[in-house]
Amino acid sequence: MTRPGPLHEALAAQPLVDHHCHGAVTSDLTPGEFESLITEGEAWPGVSPFDSPVGVAVRRHCAPLLDLPRHASPADYLARRSALGWREVNRRFLTAAGAEVFCVDTGYAPHPVTSPAELAEAAGATAYEVVRLEQVAEAVAARGVEAGAYAEAFRAAAEQAVRRPGVVAVKSVAAYRTGFSLDPARPTDAEVTSAAGQWLAHGGRLTDPALVRHLLWTAVDLGLPLQLHTGFGDFDVRLHRADPSLLTDWLHLTVGTIPVLLLHCWPYQRQAAYLATVFEQVHLDVGLALHYAGPARSRAILEEALEITPFRKLLYSSDAYGVAEFHHLGALSFRQGLTSILQARLDTDELSLPDALRIAAWTSRDNARRLYGLPETEPARDPSGRPTRKV
Repeated sequence: MTRPGPLHEALAAQPLVDHHCHGAVTSDLTPGEFESLITEGEAWPGVSPFDSPVGVAVRRHCAPLLDLPRHASPADYLARRSALGWREVNRRFLTAAGAEVFCVDTGYAPHPVTSPAELAEAAGATAYEVVRLEQVAEAVAARGVEAGAYAEAFRAAAEQAVRRPGVVAVKSVAAYRTGFSLDPARPTDAEVTSAAGQWLAHGGRLTDPALVRHLLWTAVDLGLPLQLHTGFGDFDVRLHRADPSLLTDWLHLTVGTIPVLLLHCWPYQRQAAYLATVFEQVHLDVGLALHYAGPARSRAILEEALEITPFRKLLYSSDAYGVAEFHHLGALSFRQGLTSILQARLDTDELSLPDALRIAAWTSRDNARRLYGLPETEPARDPSGRPTRKV
């Protein structure tokens, strides 16, 4: 058997910064609940999500962490998971991910999930918060506000939210609410007031194009990095409207302002790579798709993302939500895919080993630390290996 080379060893040991993820569930799951959390669609009658690339990847790569053989049956997998209990399951998978930092989107929690601090504690890591701006806007509306006062009320609430300890970024799900085929210009006060009047009269989710534009420009004013969902998502997204290239005109108007982090991107990773190549402020990841495709296809997805992307522009994220298996699978898929790509370039003399090691460190950790202003070293750890301070 061929011994792992220095690149493989370096990436296997490289601590990750997961720059976009969610919490893990804090309850034991029934078989149906677990299956519903390993698909972006539904667990349809007669069709199990275990019979999909992600389901196969869970049985292959996650079963051993539960003391089961590779490719354990779904029934055995779920029984063992239940016997261990959610706390131990979360601890095992979050620790195995090898992330030293999690940047946690706290704006999506249809299930009871870990807080950033709880996620960090289970992993022996550090966590920071990402504020979802649509949630802030909808909370302002729910409290009651006059249409003419909405813009200032939203701005004040957003500024208050980002002042919370540990907040490092904001996020928008405009891709879900309107798509990106928006007028790129900052809306006028009159446009915002008129749109707010209609929205506040009817309630519900923020879906008005003028108010979504206002939200994006408010993000620019806040000055923090802005994460944008693009591409792959659940049943609510209209995929053709989530193509990041539709943001081109808005990106022209926001040059020189804030970092823009394009999340997920699949199947538009090549469009995202183009944007990252021509706009200084644009960066990307291919999270979510990595664990759904699994290690078997992670190289193909990453390879397309890296065809032209500057190496200081690619970040790692899992976008794991609900089941901690996805924190582990995302990390495993990223490490294996990136190792395979870089090793192939080493073998054909397209890269030197020092270059490959730098690219591995940049994409795994350093790019995110630079963009989010994270400290170069994490807090000291106590004798159990856990940080003595959590953010």
